[in-house]
Amino acid sequence: MGILDAILGGVLGGNAGGPISGQFGNATGGTPGDTNTQAQNPLLLMALQLLQQNGGLQGILAKFQQAGYGQQAQSWIGTGPNLPIDPRVLQQVFGQGQLGQIAQQLGIPREQASDGVAQVLPQVVDQMTPAGEVPENHSDLVNEALAILQRGRGS
Repeated sequence: MGILDAILGGVLGGNAGGPISGQFGNATGGTPGDTNTQAQNPLLLMALQLLQQNGGLQGILAKFQQAGYGQQAQSWIGTGPNLPIDPRVLQQVFGQGQLGQIAQQLGIPREQASDGVAQVLPQVVDQMTPAGEVPENHSDLVNEALAILQRGRGS
């Protein structure tokens, strides 16, 4: 389960106490730096839900390309550095409805949810594509990661 472990453990592992865990807290109330709580960060759950709701990695890539931001999304898949994405671009790509749902689920303003997802989504996509290509089982990986996170949250 190498890729799945990377998604759940590695995405937020480098941000212990950083802007993501510090700004949004840890879902289980643990301390920043606790790998178990970082894997359950609500923004990771939301990024995975966005992937699932929008056709997985290929669907997300297509949405970003259609909106004129294919270069940024492709950088997350490639093996080089990840280009950042502006939170306002996420609102353009996904629409106010999906980001509004994320904000409501997190109990935060929409702009704050957009900011957080803009930080997490490139990392999630990067971790799901370690060889610089979209794996054939990318939808399965998203579904498995979501199931593990939801079980951990008691959902």
